[in-house]
Amino acid sequence: MSTKPEDIFKNIVSHCKEYGYIFQSSEIYDGLSAVYDYAQNGAELKKNIREYWWKAMVQLNENIVGIDAAIFMHPTTWKASGHVDAFNDPLIDNKDSKKRYRADVLIEDFVAKIEDKILKEIEKAAKRFENFDETVYRSTNARVIEYQTKINDINLRFKTALNDNNLNEIRQLIIDCEIVCPISGTKNWTDVRQFNLMFSTAIGSVSDEANTIYLRPETAQGIFVNYLNVQKTGRMKLPFGIAQTGKAFRNEIVARQFIFRMREFEQMEMQFFVKPGTEMQWYEHWKNNRLKWHLSLELGKHNYKFHDHIKLAHYANAACDIEFQFPFGFKELEGIHSRTDFDLKQHEQHSGKKLQFFDVEENRSYVPYVVETSVGLDRLFLSILSAAYKEEKLEGGDSRIVLSLPPALAPIKVAVFPLVKKDGLPELAEKIITELKYNFNVSYDEKDTVGKRYRRQDAIGTPFCVTVDHQSLQDNTVTVRNRDTMNQERMPISNLLAYFEEKVSLKSLLKQL
Repeated sequence: MSTKPEDIFKNIVSHCKEYGYIFQSSEIYDGLSAVYDYAQNGAELKKNIREYWWKAMVQLNENIVGIDAAIFMHPTTWKASGHVDAFNDPLIDNKDSKKRYRADVLIEDFVAKIEDKILKEIEKAAKRFENFDETVYRSTNARVIEYQTKINDINLRFKTALNDNNLNEIRQLIIDCEIVCPISGTKNWTDVRQFNLMFSTAIGSVSDEANTIYLRPETAQGIFVNYLNVQKTGRMKLPFGIAQTGKAFRNEIVARQFIFRMREFEQMEMQFFVKPGTEMQWYEHWKNNRLKWHLSLELGKHNYKFHDHIKLAHYANAACDIEFQFPFGFKELEGIHSRTDFDLKQHEQHSGKKLQFFDVEENRSYVPYVVETSVGLDRLFLSILSAAYKEEKLEGGDSRIVLSLPPALAPIKVAVFPLVKKDGLPELAEKIITELKYNFNVSYDEKDTVGKRYRRQDAIGTPFCVTVDHQSLQDNTVTVRNRDTMNQERMPISNLLAYFEEKVSLKSLLKQL
């Protein structure tokens, strides 16, 4: 079993197809690049993740409501939001490999490698010295200071170039850092060019510029244009939030890393409307709240970190990402942004409609500020799979592949086996399934030995297996086997519903929040 991250990631991708999680879109026609279909188990896991987010965000917060805005929106929406003019990626090509890259990602990955060198120096020192003080070491060790100085210089040049939209300086930074193409190994780079990421199409029977509309590149604008309708019909008072999940579309030229970066993806966003001047307080609140939500999945606290944005978007006065340690490194999982009043004011200007809140206490109207939380459902799906996928060696030389998914999110909660396909055992197994299926997604499996069935369910990620044997016919008890510990216990059939309700319902996760 390989421990290399790139090999593990390849195994995860292969596992997704073999066990019905994710298929390449239109595979019978050789597929469509950066577009994927969620298979039977993947669709269930995705639904469970979405439901957990929705319950935690909407159901547990009295001042947050949900909507479902249309994908198609009036084209002026995207002019007002800045997407028509500014929704671009800086792209660069390597002349030898003919491969195209995002210039900003090349630089960010280069900086991440230097940061890894600092961490390795700290780990070595921590092992050598007792009472090791990392803060003192960072400020006194010559090599660490050299690395950190280099990072600071790169970040300053990069931030300045981005803010000035200086594409020549971005290219020069790539050259000065001696960044090479991962494929060709050369530094033979083209100029950097901006590429707009929005898909456009035509509405109506005539295809001309007047009928051009866009597939939404984010779901947030659907919330902003509905802000006043929701506020008035819901009689909402500040602060309050509007949540939404749904598809978004971006014409990613450099789509890669499986479902991490796709052209069609799903977002789960919440826009929290607050009184101007309180936005930073709420920004910190939602940073902590969202990290707590991620930690409730128990994927490992060490797998998460905050990353403050080097360049703020045109609408933000503060922004950070919750990053997750994927097999290919720490990458953005969720963004928390203080969007100020930019969006609502832009829509006021372009629509001619007032989008203000009347503050009874202050006896005045104003445009609220907004704090946004935005997580990619597909990336969240991949983070859970990445942390759950394990290749384990067992006693006696045996091995197994197991998906240790959070039980409440697992696509199949319980698999029920008759020990043999006769003597009334299948009938009793079916009776148990009938009792459980109104509360949980339950699977029936009678093929192969019980041991092979356990291994199959381990690979799917099923938290519990119930085996019906001849003793079950005598005393109405069954064997319940735990996926993660592989321990088995005997239990009355009448106890199963309450037992699994405690172990695998979303309530078990929600109680941690």
